[in-house]
Amino acid sequence: MTRVAVVVPVYRNAATLPALAARLGAALDGRDWRLRLVVDACPSGSAEVALRLAADHPRVAVTGLTVNVGQHAALRQGLADEPDADVWVCMDADLQDPPEAVPLLLDRLAVGDVEAVFAGRRGAYESWARRVTGGLHRRVAARLTGLPPDAGAFLALGPRVRAAVLAADAPSVVLAVGLARRPVTSVPVVRDPRPEGRSAWTARARLRQSVRSLWWALRRRWSGRAVRPDAEEARESPAVRRVGTGPGPAQR
Repeated sequence: MTRVAVVVPVYRNAATLPALAARLGAALDGRDWRLRLVVDACPSGSAEVALRLAADHPRVAVTGLTVNVGQHAALRQGLADEPDADVWVCMDADLQDPPEAVPLLLDRLAVGDVEAVFAGRRGAYESWARRVTGGLHRRVAARLTGLPPDAGAFLALGPRVRAAVLAADAPSVVLAVGLARRPVTSVPVVRDPRPEGRSAWTARARLRQSVRSLWWALRRRWSGRAVRPDAEEARESPAVRRVGTGPGPAQR
């Protein structure tokens, strides 16, 4: 049976983590799966909730980071901490990425003609201004990398693409996938509005991340270098230290 690791960066998501775990369990019933919560040095109680979930559920594990590194570095750390899966899924913790769509991504990936499948963003899941600026970023990213123009950080990826992401040390997991030069596709998925609180991404932080990641992709394109899966695991930054984990691998 295919082993699935779902990697979720966590920052100010204490209120949504129990529902996330429960909905993933229902969506992946009958599959061999594991949830890796990467708590990104969050001061708001998310770590305590994540560790309680790990204590109660053998399929949940936690990586705790001592320094806030951001969504994409947290995702990369989570991918590195799950070496024994066959397929990896990246998604947000705020329930805007519906857990019920994970099987759709897995089934499309299982067809075998592509090595990563993105959840193509649909729906009125945030303000008009954020949807417009996000769409512009994704269109530029698509021109630079060949990614689908609706690709976001909700995706399923196979071993070669995971290895390329870990080797890239990129500011964006999404762009690292595009520059791996492996076949990818997207399937439309309607995102949901946030059920709790506000996004931790301010307008300034979004702009800074967009400029940084697109500039990285542009320099890669100029140099003609693809992101190649030369390393099996990521190089761990001194700022990324695991301070707590949940139980060992789930009983498979």
